[in-house]
Formats: sequence, structure tokens, C-alpha cells
Amino acid sequence: MKKQNLVIGAVIAVVLAWVVGDSLVKEERAESLSELVDESATTLVPPGAPMLGAADATVDLVEFFDPACETCAAFYPPVKKLMAANPGKIRLVLRYLPLHQGSDTMVAILEASRKQGKFRETLEIMFASQAQWASHHDPRPDRIWEFLQQSGQLDLERLREDMKDPTIEMVIARDMADAKALGIRKTPGYLVNGKPLPSFGFQQLVTLVESEIAANE
Repeated sequence: MKKQNLVIGAVIAVVLAWVVGDSLVKEERAESLSELVDESATTLVPPGAPMLGAADATVDLVEFFDPACETCAAFYPPVKKLMAANPGKIRLVLRYLPLHQGSDTMVAILEASRKQGKFRETLEIMFASQAQWASHHDPRPDRIWEFLQQSGQLDLERLREDMKDPTIEMVIARDMADAKALGIRKTPGYLVNGKPLPSFGFQQLVTLVESEIAANE
């Protein structure tokens, strides 16, 4: 009987130790996740990141994109419509994740175009002509200059000079490091007020954005 009590006591002790240990592990995980969220908040909207929409919007829609990404180009028009349907409520923050051949050049063009106040226009030219310069089988990034010239919206000589700015490489490196820290490996990668999509898809994006708008009204 005494031996049986000792066995029971030992089992209870092991169970209690496991319960306490499991509780501590869960607490540590929760603390780690909380710290990660706090840290990632500083990597979502860095100073100087290109933004479209109201500066005081209640929803920050952060998109990591690649100018040569077909899905990024396909999502751009409906995202614009979503913003237009919710005026003043959504701020689109565009971050660079150039994964395709020639995409670094496109990012440099976009950053240089900002100095002429033509970021949105240049981005839309890129997406509209993407099939001509960004074929994954035969990429021809130099062809973008044809379309930029045809648009007549940019001083191309100045653009070429501004593309040499060494800080552009720093911007790309920062955005790629932030994407990695936030667990984003593909484009387009969306975060809505810091929250990732539950699964990828435009309707999932709309649902999350609308829920955030409702929660902040």
C-alpha cells in the first residue's frame, strides 16, 4: 500500500510538473509573439516609404510587391477600386520585394520618379506594359524606356541620373529584410493594420480590410 501511494505520488508530481512546464512554455511563446508584433510594427511603415491614399486613414494596407509580378499587376486595379469605394479610409503603403530578373532596375526607376512627383503614374505605366518587358521566359527590362517615353510624363534624362542614387539600394535592402522579418516570401504580400491574410485571395483581402475599417469607425 505504501509502495502504491509512492507510485501515485510520483505520477501526480510528474503531471504537475508537466502542467506547470507547459504553462510556462505557453507564457513564453505569448511573450515572444507580443515582442514580435511590437518589433514588426516598426518595419511595416518606415519613413519615406511610398504611399497612396489619405495620410490619416484608419487602415494601413501594406503591400510588398515586385514590379515584374503578374499577380501584383492584376491586383492593382481592384485595390484602387477598393480604396475609391472607401474614400479616406485606406492608405496603401508600397514596399519593394524584387524577386524577378530586372526588377531592381524597375524599383530604381520608381524611386527616381518620386523626385518628379510621378510615382503613381510610373507604376501604372509599368503594370500596363509589364507583358512587354517582364516576360519570365525572355525578360527585356530595357523595353520599359519605350513606354516611359511614349507617356511623355517624365524627364527621362533626369530620371536616369536620379536612378544612380546609392540610397535606392539601401531602400531595397531594408524592404527585403523587413519582408523576411514579417514572414513574407512571395508577392504580392499584404498586411492590413499589421495583420496577414488568413489565406491568399482578393476576397480575403477585401474582407480583412472591411473588418478593420468597421473596427476603427
